[in-house]
Amino acid sequence: MSSTLTASRRGMRMPHESKPFSAARGNRTIPQKEKAGIVLVDDHPLVREGIASLIDAEADMQVVGQAGSVGEGLALIDQLRPAMVMIDINLPDGGGLEMTKGIKARFKSVKVLIFSLHAEGLYARRALQAGAAGYLNKSSSATEISRAIRQVLGGHVYLSKLSTDLCLSRFVGNEAATAADPLEALTDRELSIFELLGQGLGSQQIGDRLHLSVKTIETYRQNLKHKLGVTANPELIRQAIQWQMERR
Repeated sequence: MSSTLTASRRGMRMPHESKPFSAARGNRTIPQKEKAGIVLVDDHPLVREGIASLIDAEADMQVVGQAGSVGEGLALIDQLRPAMVMIDINLPDGGGLEMTKGIKARFKSVKVLIFSLHAEGLYARRALQAGAAGYLNKSSSATEISRAIRQVLGGHVYLSKLSTDLCLSRFVGNEAATAADPLEALTDRELSIFELLGQGLGSQQIGDRLHLSVKTIETYRQNLKHKLGVTANPELIRQAIQWQMERR
């Protein structure tokens, strides 16, 4: 297994271990409250370590494992059964949205918080639809990150004010903004493939990364051209590259 996958037993009790107790008060002992275990899934080690340092400094939560890919992350979740998983949108072997769907199908009690640098307007709603309990921008302050984690751990949904306004606008009939962006019409998988095209990957490379056949990728490319109103592959790739550059 890759060296990016790590697990910690801090605060994790094995079946034969007794529950930790605090100092006695009178003739009785007061059990210490267990910290909520969190797994981080991001392919940038520095990002993981930064988030882990922030979380581990809190009294009620701790990072129990880190992974750099979808496969490693799912293995850790199966092993540790954490209270929550924080997942990046883009991972080497798949997307955070698809991983979220897989987690909610296999580990229903595990809460998911998506954290990414990508535009909230395009991804926050998709994250909730995939089963995540929140979408957090990586540029958020340390205070906001801690608040988002606690909100999700507490069984609530976390969205920034911007994300909340954008999501609510869809439910009150304000479709003008979303209709102006053809990417809103794409499925999560189509959007993922469009993004990889913008990174310069060909159909074979995309298929290898997403574990799909080249024929399937070509079918998705046809769907993308239809939905985005283009007729040729070079124009599709040009739009994908331009979109990637505009997001930086």
